[in-house]
Amino acid sequence: MRGTLTTRDEFLDQPTLTVDPKLQLPLFVETRPPLWIDPTVKTDVAQKIATEFHLHPVLSEILVNRKIFSADAIHSYLYARLPDLLDPFLFAEMPQAVERIARAIKNEETILVYGDNDVDGMTGTALLAEFLTFVGAKVLFHISNRTALLRQSMILDALEFALRHHCTLLITVDCGITAAEHIEEVVRHNVDVIITDHHEPTKKIPHCVATLNPKLVNCVYPNRDLTGVGVAFKLAHAMTEHLLQEEGMHGKRVDLKRYLDLVAIGTVADMGALTGENRILVSYGLEQLRKTKRIGLSKLLSICEIDVHDATTSIIASKIAPRLNSLGRIAEPENGVKILLVRNILAAEKLAIELNLYNIERQKIERMMTKDVEKLIHEHSHLTENRAIVLSSRKWHPGIIAILAMRLSKHYNRPCVMIASDGQIGKGSVRSIPEFPVLPVLKELSDLLLNFGGHDAAAGLTIREQHIEEFTTRFIQIANERLQETHITPKLFLDAQVPFDQLTFELMDSLKLLEPYGQGNPPPILFTEATQVQEPKIVGRQHLKLFLEQNDRMLEGIASGQSYRMATLRGWRGLVKVAYTPQVSASSIHLIIRDFQKVGEKESLEKKS
Repeated sequence: MRGTLTTRDEFLDQPTLTVDPKLQLPLFVETRPPLWIDPTVKTDVAQKIATEFHLHPVLSEILVNRKIFSADAIHSYLYARLPDLLDPFLFAEMPQAVERIARAIKNEETILVYGDNDVDGMTGTALLAEFLTFVGAKVLFHISNRTALLRQSMILDALEFALRHHCTLLITVDCGITAAEHIEEVVRHNVDVIITDHHEPTKKIPHCVATLNPKLVNCVYPNRDLTGVGVAFKLAHAMTEHLLQEEGMHGKRVDLKRYLDLVAIGTVADMGALTGENRILVSYGLEQLRKTKRIGLSKLLSICEIDVHDATTSIIASKIAPRLNSLGRIAEPENGVKILLVRNILAAEKLAIELNLYNIERQKIERMMTKDVEKLIHEHSHLTENRAIVLSSRKWHPGIIAILAMRLSKHYNRPCVMIASDGQIGKGSVRSIPEFPVLPVLKELSDLLLNFGGHDAAAGLTIREQHIEEFTTRFIQIANERLQETHITPKLFLDAQVPFDQLTFELMDSLKLLEPYGQGNPPPILFTEATQVQEPKIVGRQHLKLFLEQNDRMLEGIASGQSYRMATLRGWRGLVKVAYTPQVSASSIHLIIRDFQKVGEKESLEKKS
């Protein structure tokens, strides 16, 4: 999974750490105010768009601020449909992949679908296993647990499984692009390989039947932001077209929409950018999820007390993904695929309960590690004085470090590396900010690493313990040289200035056109000035409830995780500048407060205007 990079790209309900007002302020609570980035709205352009496309003026302002102002861009963003999906054969080696799978089906060969152990890998594995079985292939699937991967690489583990079960074709999902040497070993055992992956290539490209990856240097596929499950879907898309052309009726009965719920879950969980083709896939995937016939998913949502009809990207990110990911972190990730494919109600219920229990265990481990990290930083304040943070310990669980690396990076707005060592080998998780792509840095430090891979914003590595200290020194040195103070200043990107009298249900309906929200397409952040008319309240120990009035209209707002700022507003009856996202709840409009600033009357927007 990848960490949130800027305030603009975070979910509203991204998990926060508990704040107890009686205790010292936890170190992960954001105390450094963000820099507000004003919108760059061209009023004449926004008015023209509102008129031509019959849009609410505020919506048109948001589109212009997000640089969506050409007719084609607006139409593609607001009204793209499934027929607008890209041609899967734009992947250069897609014909070879399709031909080899078709031959395997015809010859009744056993195909192994082998996936990474995160949600992206699980959903992609489930998708291909279900699809290939449906079109007549003999299919097995396998996902390695972390214990198996301590012994050997993923691909060699896949080879063992393939040989043991007499598989002659291996299809990887969300992995394989950096394993050229190990794939050569697989091929030497007469097992053909098709790689489907979306991670950045870091070494030579594997020699195999076909490599499907939108990030290959010479790949002309326009959507570089496909996730692992997205690439798997494109393979199924291409196979469907092949079956339709070559075998007539057999291809017509394949309904690709039935797999889009898996694409939505994997894409959101892996924080794929919800723009372009991904936006189409996730939009239709959410529709499919709301009417899903997947018993396991329904049971899982039921345990979370979520109505499947209410499924959103936020529900995926906060409820579904953490539970599936808990298997990859501390248990058997293969059960994640099983719950997506199970058809027996009792088995589905058992798996759903198991997933929920593992998620509770994951949360316990995470809380303990969080306390340990807070203590470490408190006792060694110099750790956060540089423009990168590198922490290591023998006490940490290697399956949990990615979560805390993401939170540290988000909180301090700088690259963060967390390494969990077993005394000999350290497993590291890296999260970064847009101004500091980490893969080139890891390449510079590859003489210290056993392996590394991932993306510029989120990567993983393995390292011998004796090299951790030198790695730490060199990584921080590079960050200090290349990052400036402005780069590590947290930022809040504003979309439009909207007073309370414009917050109508008509506007709220218009803003739904911006959905689905997620990475690269956050909820709109609006701003205005209002008067605080009564004392704020602490809600749930960690949130702050504000009472604001503007031109005789009063609205309530919740500042999530900001109870520690209570003293800032206590006794204040003046103007407050608020950055907010409006939401409808119980037939009324309220505000999600992203940030606030006290304003003196002389500085108010009304007097400026």
